Amino acid sequence: MSVSPTESGGSAAPEGATPVPEPAAEPEAHPAPRGRAVPRTRWSAAWAGICSAALAAVLLIVFMLQNTGRVEVTFLWMHGTLPLAMALLIAAVGAAILTMVFGAGRITQLRRLARRRRE
Repeated sequence: MSVSPTESGGSAAPEGATPVPEPAAEPEAHPAPRGRAVPRTRWSAAWAGICSAALAAVLLIVFMLQNTGRVEVTFLWMHGTLPLAMALLIAAVGAAILTMVFGAGRITQLRRLARRRRE
């Protein structure tokens, strides 16, 4: 069944149905900006870092509690026994310190290069 327009220019609706008004032409609102509604701040980055560090500390504690068996370790002239978790923790801290030393050297090298290019 098709509906034909009436003389008033509207569309004829079946009896008992309420006519649906046409939406009024409203000015277009600006679309919402993409991305975050709230900008990132140093405090939010610090909070994320603290939460990550706390989670890492909990995981480290669990790891150390599960690996309490003693192992024999020999490094250069040093020789001894200590818990496996402690040996691995010492190795990881040593590797992190070595990485920081090389990273600091590279940063210094890049800063000197940038300073020479500015001059």
